Amino acid sequence: MTTFDIINPATEEFIRSIELVDVEATDDAIAKAVVAQKRWAATAPASRAQVLRSFARIVAERNEELAQIEVANAGHPIGQARWEAQNVANVLEYYAAAPERLIGEQIPVEGGVNVTFHEAVGVVGIITPWNFPMPIAAWGFAPALAAGCAVVLKPAEWTPLTAIRIAELALEAGLPEDLLTVLPGKGSVVGNRFVTHPDVRKVVFTGSTATGKTIMRGCAEQVKTLTLELGGKNANIVFADSDLEKAAAAAPAGVFDNAGQDCCSRSRILVEKSVYEKFMELFEPAVKAFRVGDPAKDDTEMGPLVAKAHLDKVTGYVDDESLVAFRGSAPSGPGFWFPPTVLTPERTHRTVHEEIFGPVVTVLPFEDEADALALANDTEYGLSGSIWTRDIGRALRVSRGVEAGNLSVNSHSSVRYSTPFGGFKQSGLGREQGPDAPLAFTETKNVFFAQD
Repeated sequence: MTTFDIINPATEEFIRSIELVDVEATDDAIAKAVVAQKRWAATAPASRAQVLRSFARIVAERNEELAQIEVANAGHPIGQARWEAQNVANVLEYYAAAPERLIGEQIPVEGGVNVTFHEAVGVVGIITPWNFPMPIAAWGFAPALAAGCAVVLKPAEWTPLTAIRIAELALEAGLPEDLLTVLPGKGSVVGNRFVTHPDVRKVVFTGSTATGKTIMRGCAEQVKTLTLELGGKNANIVFADSDLEKAAAAAPAGVFDNAGQDCCSRSRILVEKSVYEKFMELFEPAVKAFRVGDPAKDDTEMGPLVAKAHLDKVTGYVDDESLVAFRGSAPSGPGFWFPPTVLTPERTHRTVHEEIFGPVVTVLPFEDEADALALANDTEYGLSGSIWTRDIGRALRVSRGVEAGNLSVNSHSSVRYSTPFGGFKQSGLGREQGPDAPLAFTETKNVFFAQD
């Protein structure tokens, strides 16, 4: 039996050991999911909807329990963790309406009647990351279950605890056994089996672009559908006509939330040259006031990085002190702490182009609107971003010009369960969330009925 030790990233204390699933156990879970899925798909839509609503209620009732687990396992500040647990409940409630609304079409044709049906794809394999273990799992399993699918879910090795507990709550809520199965294990074992097993008909993966490409190649062998949500190197574009005080005050949360471990992190701040110095004057006290500390405290805004290995990776990006404009603070002693850090490198520096996935931001000046767009788009990624301006025409032009799937004007909002989320270029494939998400877990069947 192979196990993995879960460590509290804020204290470096041992939490518990998790038994890692092997290929045989993965195959057994998939076989059971195949049987469960057929029963679930044959269940009346209203009954499926009722179970999902019950699931949502019990998750909401256990909000504090789930949040406390995430504080210990992932180091998320308690306020953020409570929001994440509630997001799971909200997503389940939202997609509970879907089973009764998966409506096909009647298409006029000659000689009969033509109708379409949305048939569940079958068993879905979901591979989730360690940065947002609860919400990202729900963004996959809630619409999949609503569409009539079964789900086998592999959480990240570092952060499996909330996924395991949510699967237990699903059974308490009345979700049929074997319909949502959490399989802690290595990506090379469990995740790879989702890709190669013929009975897993769709894979949903959130993680690095490099791993996403490997999964995509594997899925091609069986022409298996997939959704990929991958990396990001997002631009926060600040024009001279913007509310500069508001833009500077909002910028720390845009990049340092979740210790920068967010594919939507606005990790490049692009500031119009004429107001660059003024922005930096406003930005520095905002960064230094960003509260980094004990994630169990209600007023903490940023906790530790998730693991020692990740801390070492992030630290490796800040090996040249001459690039550091200023830093915030972080606790000393046990824990995987890294202070909010602001860099002012040249445009060609690797910190401008590579996804650091930590509390590190680069600030760069630009000349004009065209230069801002060229700099924003000078990346292989295209996930998210922000635009700060009072000019509605400019906001429209720039939002259409930035090559990214999710943009905010005069804010840093990116993800709402009621709107589609996904990336351009190498930031992903397909869309999650929004009203159409359940359709991504179906096949459209066309049936013609001859009238004679």
